[in-house]
Amino acid sequence: MPFNRPLPKSQQRSTFRSSLASLAEAEKMMQVAVLLPSSAFVGWLLGAGLDKLFHQTWITLVGILFGGISGIVYVVRMVITAGAKKGAGTGPNSDNSGPGTGAGK
Repeated sequence: MPFNRPLPKSQQRSTFRSSLASLAEAEKMMQVAVLLPSSAFVGWLLGAGLDKLFHQTWITLVGILFGGISGIVYVVRMVITAGAKKGAGTGPNSDNSGPGTGAGK
């Protein structure tokens, strides 16, 4: 009969730590929700200021577009880095050879 290693006791996270982690995730989502409109607003303000300065009428639209695009780029970069942090070391090819992997020592 083959020997099976016993499963380690699951270490449950404390409720404080898990609630703090969920609060941090909610803060990240709020940052995304506030970032896009605020970047377009700042682009609109800068474009309107440049319109007044140079006596033009098209720079406001360019400012809004530039602000919106820069906000989207920042959000995409933030999502990519968050995905890289969350998925690090959890894949099937990771070097974690702890209990339950079948690798003998």
